Amino acid sequence: MGLPRLVCAFLLAACCCCPRVAGVPGEAEQPAPELVEVEVGSTALLKCGLSQSQGNLSHVDWFSEERTLIFRVRQGQGQSEPGEYEQRLSLQDRGATLALTQVTPQDERIFLCQGKRPRSQEYRIQLRVYKAPEEPNIQVNPLGIPVNSKEPEEVATCVGRNGYPIPQVIWYKNGRPLKEEKNRVHIQSSQTVESSGLYTLQSILKAQLVKEDKDAQFYCELNYRLPSGNHMKESREVTVPVFYPTEKVWLEVEPVGMLKEGDRVEIRCLADGNPPPHFSISKQNPSTREAEEETTNDNGVLVLEPARKEHSGRYECQGLDLDTMISLLSEPQELLVNYVSDVRVSPAAPERQEGSSLTLTCEAESSQDLEFQWLREETGQVLERGPVLQLHDLKREAGGGYRCVASVPSIPGLNRTQLVNVAIFGPPWMAFKERKVWVKENMVLNLSCEASGHPRPTISWNVNGTASEQDQDPQRVLSTLNVLVTPELLETGVECTASNDLGKNTSILFLELGEGCIPAGDGRGRPRHGQ
Repeated sequence: MGLPRLVCAFLLAACCCCPRVAGVPGEAEQPAPELVEVEVGSTALLKCGLSQSQGNLSHVDWFSEERTLIFRVRQGQGQSEPGEYEQRLSLQDRGATLALTQVTPQDERIFLCQGKRPRSQEYRIQLRVYKAPEEPNIQVNPLGIPVNSKEPEEVATCVGRNGYPIPQVIWYKNGRPLKEEKNRVHIQSSQTVESSGLYTLQSILKAQLVKEDKDAQFYCELNYRLPSGNHMKESREVTVPVFYPTEKVWLEVEPVGMLKEGDRVEIRCLADGNPPPHFSISKQNPSTREAEEETTNDNGVLVLEPARKEHSGRYECQGLDLDTMISLLSEPQELLVNYVSDVRVSPAAPERQEGSSLTLTCEAESSQDLEFQWLREETGQVLERGPVLQLHDLKREAGGGYRCVASVPSIPGLNRTQLVNVAIFGPPWMAFKERKVWVKENMVLNLSCEASGHPRPTISWNVNGTASEQDQDPQRVLSTLNVLVTPELLETGVECTASNDLGKNTSILFLELGEGCIPAGDGRGRPRHGQ
């Protein structure tokens, strides 16, 4: 905790070593008593220091400092006198030492031994008793302290229980000891004697604080002494609420950096006062130039979710101190929600003959510089970087989806896309001409047939069954047929025919008996229920 702190601890603890009993009245000329130090609950060994010339140790009387006889030694045998020590005294070391067990704070006194010889000089022993206090408990003032207080206010209370003698207390702020200072720092300490004879110390720290003390760490330290030397115990550190007026209000936007449509944006007011003032957030109307208050959540935060380009504009915060009714305004802050508009492709629904050419143009608006690229929808292949895609000598395979992507390179994730389908005029084109399907007799087959073309073809089957069609894209259709495998069907096979205004085309499925069952959807079969 630092050198000043340790110096204070040992200086204060050293005070505990000062004599607490001046001696027996009227015996100031006698030598100072022998000092014996023990902790509460332990055993004190009181050794009679009389020499043979002063008395026979086989015949000794022990007294408390009140001249009350407490123990007799005769011919090396001891006998306690009735009273407070009757059950706690015994002889040790061949009768030269009196043992006092279960020492209490009330035992701190002078004990005397005296031999048989008339007018034998007394030998005095000063018993000192010690008990370490419990860990100090600190409680901060939960109501806080205003900086404009005219006198010191209570910061915290420190309590050290069950110590002996009374420990010394030192208060610290940010690791530095505090001292009494007129009109600035006042330390008020008191102690209570428990029924056990131990002391409970209570110390109250009062101080005048300033704004800079809002993060100050306070704690208390107890200094005490044991037979082993000087010791100290520290409380935890606490921070007291400090109240001071607001001088500045400002806006904070999260996340920090470039914002884009779709983000969750939070706008909050902050102030340098405690408690903070009542906040309101306003946005300037771009038409009237008037500030219009926005609706915030219960925490006073304006949440834009998802953020849109319409949320861009000038925002400001107003803080109203409800005590002084003083209103403060923040500096206006411009909020920009970056965007990319809907992407437009022209022509929107292109149709071309085989062998012709086609130019596709992509347009979009943004708050930032845009980058365009064209991708083939089916494969994801990048065909062109730029807003214009040119296709020459169109083949049937060129029909299908093309996607334009308009993105802002400086803001990852900010982009818009538009899909356009290119239609190539022509008769139907079958996914396959012939296919062999392995089946079992009396199975229900789930056959499929796929065709594409422009105009979009329709599909018909040459056998009876349950047929359904599903559009895959504007030029492609998938037809499925549920049919029972019969000997006639095995003989003739199955045909599907796709037709549009420009022609027709056919696919043939040959059915072959076999062990393998081919899954539905690819002209493959499953056993009929109950077979």
